Amino acid sequence: MDSAFTDFHVDSPRDCFISEPQRGALEEGEKSTRDSVLMETAHWDNVSESWQEAGRRPWNHSSTIGFVLTSLFNESPIHLFLFSMVVIIYTLAMAGNAAMVFLIWADAQLHTPMYFLLSQLSFLDIFFTSVTVPKMIAGFLFGWTSISFVGCGAQMFFFMFLGAAECLLLALMAYDRYVAICNPLRYPSLMSHQTCLLMVAASWVGGSLNASIQTAMTLQFPYCGSRRIAHFFCEVPSLLRLACADTAAYERVLFVTGVVVLLVPIAFITTSYALILAAVLRMHSVEGRQKALATCSSHLTVVNLFYGPLVYTYMLPASYHSPGQDDVVSVFYTVLTPMLNPVIYSLRNKEVTGAMKKVIGKCGVGGTA
Repeated sequence: MDSAFTDFHVDSPRDCFISEPQRGALEEGEKSTRDSVLMETAHWDNVSESWQEAGRRPWNHSSTIGFVLTSLFNESPIHLFLFSMVVIIYTLAMAGNAAMVFLIWADAQLHTPMYFLLSQLSFLDIFFTSVTVPKMIAGFLFGWTSISFVGCGAQMFFFMFLGAAECLLLALMAYDRYVAICNPLRYPSLMSHQTCLLMVAASWVGGSLNASIQTAMTLQFPYCGSRRIAHFFCEVPSLLRLACADTAAYERVLFVTGVVVLLVPIAFITTSYALILAAVLRMHSVEGRQKALATCSSHLTVVNLFYGPLVYTYMLPASYHSPGQDDVVSVFYTVLTPMLNPVIYSLRNKEVTGAMKKVIGKCGVGGTA
């Protein structure tokens, strides 16, 4: 009796109410289901392994794999506020620099070498801030954080091209101030229209050479592992962290180019303004001294705002700053400085404010009519 009860076993309550043929059919169906699940699991395991293996293999410009940029902001209220501020500052930068270019073009009194160079600075700022900020805005609003290898190279090239051109142009603007204050009688001949065009062309050529060298050398490295760039745009230091090769030699080249593009212009600007200060202190006219100091202080403010963050990013070793700090500093010179440039040059410049009042007056008269 005990053995009878021992042999009898019920798998589930369902088995008490089905016949043997039905039970066999169910067991066959369960077996086929288990086999299909096992096959599908093995398939996805193989896919996952292939993706992982593709990520481990080195890849470069010949590959179709791209990068993923890191967004500056998340969905928290404070980040939404900061994002809104960045959008507003970018809009003001575009409007302010465009207005500066228009004022200098429209007012005949501003057709001088200093204002011609200032219009070129505003022109560079319009494109410099537009290389990175629209992509960052689109990435936050629509999740478009991926960027192709070619797109990353193009963004890196134009960023370094426009940034280096602006560095060189600021140095040449210091020379313009030096000639105007220290050699006023020779100013028309030394700063002719042809000379101004050559200065602008030199800044553009120098910027393009710097960008071509650095972009070509950065993109020739093999990349492997993570495709995520710890930055909101493609910048050389952030890309070098993803390279699976020794970048020590290239980092030395990067330091040398930083010296040429950053430290040499800073030394040139410092020397120019030391001579300017000596000339201003010898002036007997209080009004002339105040005007010279006002013009020079505006230019020096712009120089410090632009050069300072760039020296921090490109001249200091990577161990001295983190990706989070790089993001904050990059926002400063890609968004904030281009917005402040036209404000700094216009608030303390009576000629620019006078031209602005003329344009506003003409618009008011036209609107009234």
